[in-house]
Amino acid sequence: MRKLLGLLVFLLPLSATAQDYSWETVSMDGSRTAAVQSGKTKVKKSSSAAKVMKIVADAQPAMAKVKEVIGYSAEALSKDYPESGLSNWTVDTIMEKVAQLSGKKVDVGFANFGGIRVDMPKGDILLDDILSMFPFRNNLVYLEHKGSTVRHIIEEMAATRFQVLGGVRVVVKDGKVESIEIGGEPLDDDKIYGVVTVSFLLNGGDGLFMAKVAVSMTEYHDVNVIDAVLEHVAVETAAGRSLEYKRDGRVTIIK
Repeated sequence: MRKLLGLLVFLLPLSATAQDYSWETVSMDGSRTAAVQSGKTKVKKSSSAAKVMKIVADAQPAMAKVKEVIGYSAEALSKDYPESGLSNWTVDTIMEKVAQLSGKKVDVGFANFGGIRVDMPKGDILLDDILSMFPFRNNLVYLEHKGSTVRHIIEEMAATRFQVLGGVRVVVKDGKVESIEIGGEPLDDDKIYGVVTVSFLLNGGDGLFMAKVAVSMTEYHDVNVIDAVLEHVAVETAAGRSLEYKRDGRVTIIK
């Protein structure tokens, strides 16, 4: 999980002549925002540091909600290439949500590794963790594509770099696709497949043009990735289930 080196600042109430606080350099988890605590060092109320600290202190009540525990993970989930528990969980979750929204069969999912900003920690999961994981407001999209188009997209990834895939099993050797299965069957170039992606990948994001030559497209402008993920977390937590996910061999690269 990404670590940041930062200043953890401690604050006491304002006095008439001085602001009491102290600070120290700490290793800070990139997915969580440090809270303000009490300290001892006196600094003049008129100083720039004291003014900044007042701004930080005033923001604390508004930040209380993001510190709520919303789930639990028995294992840490990291974002590893070419597939990982975290990336698989992400794309499978948005595929499930778009299937609900569209009422149509969803066969394939495409997301991007860059849209997942931090890993999932082991133990209690805060709202802060999920918001930090998916900070971008990318809408969910349902498309219909011919199998030949899906094949072309995957072949381009095989030759360059894979993004996050769902609903498929791909085997690649020396930058060339050896096999593609969708729903347990070999990809059919003439079949129309239901495809899920995010708005960032429609017109050039990370080199993908998912909207190009689509048979049809429906973009859910009021449903973002974070909406689908938080809904999924709430369901799993209510059912008493841990937020666990595994690699399943959906992308195999033979060197």
